[in-house]
Amino acid sequence: MGKLILVRHGKSLWNIENIFTGWTDIDLSPEGVEEAKIAGELIKNKGLIIDICFSSFLKRAIRTAWILLDTADMMNVDCVHSWKLNERHYGSWQGKNKDQVLKQVGKERFLKIRKGYVTAPPLLTKDDERHPKFDPKYKNISTSLLPKGESLRDTEKRTVNFFYESIVPHLMQNKTVLVSAHGNSLRALIAHIEKTPNQGIMELTVPTGVPHIYKFDYEMNLLEHHQLT
Repeated sequence: MGKLILVRHGKSLWNIENIFTGWTDIDLSPEGVEEAKIAGELIKNKGLIIDICFSSFLKRAIRTAWILLDTADMMNVDCVHSWKLNERHYGSWQGKNKDQVLKQVGKERFLKIRKGYVTAPPLLTKDDERHPKFDPKYKNISTSLLPKGESLRDTEKRTVNFFYESIVPHLMQNKTVLVSAHGNSLRALIAHIEKTPNQGIMELTVPTGVPHIYKFDYEMNLLEHHQLT
């Protein structure tokens, strides 16, 4: 059975500024670039040979994959992009400072939305310029599928669906698969893989730029998990 490598993109410019990013297409910060290089060096030093790469539609994840593969001397690897690996859509909170939102809504509601499983942020209106239907990246995707805001459960549904639909077949072919994605899309996928109960998801965090290695049996039962540091 192949290996699965999950990497959260390096710190973005809005990570540094403590802003809710979601589907906003913000690039890596200089620190994030270095994190991606370190991830590539770790993978290269462990002798891992990547066969295929998957990433989201967002440049911070795409660029992390590019830098990682370049550093690991594997720029020949094909990379497949899917909106289903995008970050959780933070609705009307996108573009807002997290500390300011915390003051506005209070700690209990803030944590329920940000770290919880079932509660979505306030949704965008259909005419909000931040709605993904106005972004040409999503022109070939039905507007009915594009979110105006998501809970982690919503994010999990699309991410796990893509995992079984597009990633697992490569693992079953004994390939090593890299997934470069986001804090919440990876939280959702990791929670599913590790069978984390809903109440435990609030404690689940995914550090930027750290490769997570997963091994499964041929029934997709988890055999081993470790991080490269």
